[in-house]
Amino acid sequence: MAIKNPEADRLAVLENHKNWKKWGPYLAERQWGTVREDYSEHGESWEFIDHEKARSNAYRWGEEGIGGFCDAREILCLAPAFWNGNDTILKERLFGLTNNQGNHGEDVKELYFHQVSTPTHTYNKYLYKYPHSKFPYDDLVNGNRKGRDQPEYEILDTGCFKNNAYFDCFIEYAKAGIDDVLMKITIVNRGAQAADIHVLPHFWFRNFWKHNQKYSRPKIKTTGSNSVRSSSPRNGAYFLYHEGGEQLFCENETNNKRIYNVDNEVPYVKDGIHEHVVNNKETVNPNKEGSKMAVWYKFNLKAGEERSIKVRLSKDELEQPWEDFDAIFDLRKTECEIFYDNIIKNDLPDARKDLAKKAFSGLLWTKQFYYFDIFKWLFGGPGESQPNRTNLRNFSWQHLTNRNIISMPDKWEYPWYAAWDLAFHMASFVEIDPYFAKNQLLLVLQESYMHPNGQIPAYEWNFSDVNPPVHSYAVWKVYEKDKEKTGKGDIQFLEKAFQKLLINFTWWVNQKDKNGTNLFEGGFLGLDNIGVFDRNHMPEGITRMQQADATSWMAMFSINMLRMSLELAENNPIYEESAANFFRHFLNIAWAMHHIGKKDISLWDDADNFYYDVVEMSNGSTDRLRVRSLVGVIPMFAVEIIHKDLFEELKEFRRRANRIIKTRPDLASLISNLEKANEDGNYMFSIMRGFRLEHLLKRLLDEGEFLSDYGIRSLSKYHEKYPFVFHHHGHHQIQYESGESQSNMFGGNSNWRGPIWMPLNYMIIQSLRKYYTFYGDTYQYEFPTGSGVKLNLKQIANELTKRLVKLFEPNKEGKYPYHSEDPDQVFTKDNHFKNEHFFYEFFDGDTGKGLGASHQTGWTSLIANLIMEMDED
Repeated sequence: MAIKNPEADRLAVLENHKNWKKWGPYLAERQWGTVREDYSEHGESWEFIDHEKARSNAYRWGEEGIGGFCDAREILCLAPAFWNGNDTILKERLFGLTNNQGNHGEDVKELYFHQVSTPTHTYNKYLYKYPHSKFPYDDLVNGNRKGRDQPEYEILDTGCFKNNAYFDCFIEYAKAGIDDVLMKITIVNRGAQAADIHVLPHFWFRNFWKHNQKYSRPKIKTTGSNSVRSSSPRNGAYFLYHEGGEQLFCENETNNKRIYNVDNEVPYVKDGIHEHVVNNKETVNPNKEGSKMAVWYKFNLKAGEERSIKVRLSKDELEQPWEDFDAIFDLRKTECEIFYDNIIKNDLPDARKDLAKKAFSGLLWTKQFYYFDIFKWLFGGPGESQPNRTNLRNFSWQHLTNRNIISMPDKWEYPWYAAWDLAFHMASFVEIDPYFAKNQLLLVLQESYMHPNGQIPAYEWNFSDVNPPVHSYAVWKVYEKDKEKTGKGDIQFLEKAFQKLLINFTWWVNQKDKNGTNLFEGGFLGLDNIGVFDRNHMPEGITRMQQADATSWMAMFSINMLRMSLELAENNPIYEESAANFFRHFLNIAWAMHHIGKKDISLWDDADNFYYDVVEMSNGSTDRLRVRSLVGVIPMFAVEIIHKDLFEELKEFRRRANRIIKTRPDLASLISNLEKANEDGNYMFSIMRGFRLEHLLKRLLDEGEFLSDYGIRSLSKYHEKYPFVFHHHGHHQIQYESGESQSNMFGGNSNWRGPIWMPLNYMIIQSLRKYYTFYGDTYQYEFPTGSGVKLNLKQIANELTKRLVKLFEPNKEGKYPYHSEDPDQVFTKDNHFKNEHFFYEFFDGDTGKGLGASHQTGWTSLIANLIMEMDED
């Protein structure tokens, strides 16, 4: 008898954020320092509202918190704050360095972990680690004021966690119903000495009334010593229940006196609770009402002692809020375990099961309410004066109005969606919540997101930047996986996405292939610092760049659209024409990559057997930029396997495809012959046939080039000894750097000059599996190159997966590779650290050290896919 899976039943309810998903971990982990909140004249986003001002400034576009919850419209918010009695700031938000402070860009300087989450957020758990001593704000800022050749100065380097002198602060949520949220905060003193800790669950309204004249300020008012009532015209009444503690109230309004030195509009402003707790000021409302409140608990915990606080937020007025509290938590935890037991393969080792669960849970914690209306941001809303801006950022995106729950790359470091990040997120989301995955992919194709010209918005710093066109890849991946799970493809989703992707494809053809040669540009394409110079701002005298990666992404885009067309054609024959069209696009791009023209040279270098970018000079000459990087590996992603049965069913497509081949046999010679399937009846569409694939793999699997102990590097290690130099209106050089880049070409922590990135490693492995489906055991390659050991492509994919998984597995000394710098070895020796994982943005190409954003579970959650997709014989 099958075990009931209540979480799966809840996911079957399609109204994404009106039922069980109405409340969730949708608070940003940083709202300060974002473009949305920047109202400076010259667009100085990091300085306009910094961490120091954040406690006093009422935000315009969103809210933030530590392990917080809110409703899907972010009307009401719930999150804890902490104070150890030594800090100068009430710990309401996470601290980190801005892009201008850090030697490698913006960086959160806190220890926290997204431990568990169900897709409907019926159970969530978060761990925040808070030192006993004064939080080292100044030390962290000053310690990072050093050169780019030095590593980042982290919170563990300050010594504030020595001798276990910290609190573990567990924040848990369980839902009794759609509008009935239970919160439990458990504090554990991990130190050897007794220590004070103040815990303040906060409950407040996002300030939506100041910028919308139809709403008056809502109110939260005490209804007794252990409860309060909120009321708002937007969501009616809610009741917050708490056990003991002291109620504190203020308004979620800016402290104008502190920030701007002008009078406040109300007496009890946003930082009133902070000032009252930390500085003992009379800054909370004695009448016990406001738009923001907290419950103040004070504990002195002995060594090893723990205390829990219970809070309940309900739409209903409850007579006995605590009667079923513990039982509900126990039930939701059990349901969470049942859900993941059904999702994650049972035959995996326990450590890998736990890793996959934490990866998926971290992905679920990345959801965030994202609100941004460009027209109002530029010109002000109704009744508001126009902001004084000389930097009219995103001026051409005045149609963009976003107000949704969106998957973020990292809710502190990247608390804004990025188009290609989000596409990779959905490859993982489909494993745990296919409906959300489909909804997100359609969301950024809507008219309030996609530009009227067809461009998909990149990210809020510059929506016009060009991200790789991987949306079609994600759509097809999600469709296939959902069909595999349910037994029936969601044709309506596929057709909706296809129609919008047609517009996006047209934008690429019109904007990034202006000469009509089927060779594409695109600028940096997300691959920051991977080139010898900034591809968005080329040196003087270069008139054009034909990019191997942009062109290959477009070949992949074409083949994805071809595959979607064929799927749709099974239900509607009209799509056979689209299939033929994208078949021709694919052939044209494949041909162009190898036959540019008489005066130009091919992207494929026959001497090096590798793909390179080609630049054209103002004097008409051309040159290859012989940089061995992922730019030359991306062509292998343009591969698809299609069974002959599908061709036999779609006679019109087959007729048109054969006519193309007969007319231009030179095009067909570049790919798998349509007249010849393999023994399993599969055809392969690929830019890289056996010869080119073989030679590319020689480099890719060479430990002296791309192959690291921990995956595939983004730049060949060959360039460590032999930097590539390009002399043209200056000296331009690129050299292998295993970790953080010393180049400030893109500023911040941008670096593709050697480290390992999970999403492109995932695509390499996926591509190898597709090639294996066609070639089987007939093609074998050395792994590693020069070892004499030959493996088939599936085995190579598995070996690459093992190297990536090794990042998250302890070595003989019990140390995780990505914690290669851990001065006090807390992640090795402290039992309360050692099983917690960070999901870094990228990893050192030599040591595996985690780098960049530390909670980029968004695309690094693909480690869960890799674990589950490994199919060793």
